[in-house]
Amino acid sequence: MFKERTIANIRVGKPKVRPDLPSHVPGVRQGNEPGSYDRTPGLLEGGKVTARRSTGINPHARNPIDQRSPNLPPP
Repeated sequence: MFKERTIANIRVGKPKVRPDLPSHVPGVRQGNEPGSYDRTPGLLEGGKVTARRSTGINPHARNPIDQRSPNLPPP
């Protein structure tokens, strides 16, 4: 059994990683796949964006009140 110990004020123990596992799991979509831009929520035609691109928490309340105003969500 590997005991937890303190080295230089840092608690160390048995690592919870397995280096022999793959870094990518099949079926998980990667961001750089072809067609990802079309499926991304909050991206509209012509390069326009909505608050949904930046946040998933009540995005409708974070869009501009006046529709003529530009939408400037955080990057």
